[in-house]
Amino acid sequence: MDSKSKGTNKKSKSLLGKYELGSLLGRGTFAKVYLARPVAGGEAVAVKVLDKAKVMGTAGMAPRVLREVTAMRRLRHPNVLRLHEVLATRAKIYLVMELATGGDLLSRLAALPRRRLPGHTARRIFVQLVAALSYCHARGVAHRDVKPQNVLLDGDGNLKVSDFGLSALPDSLRDDGRLDTACGTPAYAAPEVLRRKAYDGAKADAWSCGVILFVLLAGHLPFDDSNITDMCRKAHRREFEFPEWVSQPARRLVSRLLDPNPATRVALATLTTQPWFKRSLSLDSQLGGLLNGQQESALAFQAPAMNAFDIISMSSGLDLSGLFDQRNREIRFMTAASPERTLEELGRAGGKLGYVMVGKNGVECLTLGSLPGLATMTVEMSELAPPLMLVELRLEVADGDGDGEGQGFGWEELRHELGDVVRTWHSYQDF
Repeated sequence: MDSKSKGTNKKSKSLLGKYELGSLLGRGTFAKVYLARPVAGGEAVAVKVLDKAKVMGTAGMAPRVLREVTAMRRLRHPNVLRLHEVLATRAKIYLVMELATGGDLLSRLAALPRRRLPGHTARRIFVQLVAALSYCHARGVAHRDVKPQNVLLDGDGNLKVSDFGLSALPDSLRDDGRLDTACGTPAYAAPEVLRRKAYDGAKADAWSCGVILFVLLAGHLPFDDSNITDMCRKAHRREFEFPEWVSQPARRLVSRLLDPNPATRVALATLTTQPWFKRSLSLDSQLGGLLNGQQESALAFQAPAMNAFDIISMSSGLDLSGLFDQRNREIRFMTAASPERTLEELGRAGGKLGYVMVGKNGVECLTLGSLPGLATMTVEMSELAPPLMLVELRLEVADGDGDGEGQGFGWEELRHELGDVVRTWHSYQDF
């Protein structure tokens, strides 16, 4: 498919033949976010574009991007921003994500006259925040940077937790199950994190939720000091005051969340027992359904079907280092053949060339035994416009070198063996 032929708007740009990039939504130090629409039709998405050279040239940025992608691929919840897929060229990385048209919570609060929400609205937002983070914790992900800037809203005002760049996964834990990396935003970080002590990631997120709830109700931070040491001291001593309009049940809940002792701090998963949550049976029902990742009528959420060709992987051990590994070789081709026939032909061709087809976490892989060390080829398929399918082949080499497309990796031999299954064949270098 010729990406240049897509779209008549001269200001738009086709991304790898799959998405039509539109207006710029925002920019940061390392990334720009664009509005985009699938070429084959469907809902608009947000595409985060990262410059590989900048990411690789900045200490700590490559691991942060990998953490964000790995964490978001593990999570499917109506209140967690959805990562649809990851695309890459030689110079750019594209994160295709759910579009949240309501902006971030900080901007929403800043636009209000008193910078705070009415009690019922604050409760609704907070219930969704607790639901999202409890779901993350149950799947081994601690966010570690929960703040209003990382809480987005969709067009209906429903919450979407975003930015998992500082998140912690199970492989980040020490032998005692705790974390020791100090990270996050000081005004929202737990005292144990600021003091660089070992901490429980879920309990640290609970503290951040307490700060957010205070901000939603009061209109300002509970601890606000330019001196981090003084701010930490105030947090440890619980030196904060509630405005008179904050209800007693809400005060008790905030106090239990802003407990400087993580051992006695309330856990997010137990908040259904708190009186503040029980003021509305519908909200209680909503929280229970969302904590279990179930469909809930008020949000009209329905998880899309998963199949063997989904790009999104739920594997906790997913290795994404190939995004930055120059030894990684990637090829894509278009086919009108069915997914079943395409995989059958890939298996046949691979077997003839000395490859072994193996299954791995819902994504079909080829293990190449003819190269030094271990080489794994991941096959990912997605539908563009029936019956046209996009097939992406990603080769990851653990040892040894390759010298480009068609040399050392057997790409041309594979293409020849696939025959008429291949309609058009592209290297990622073509984009």
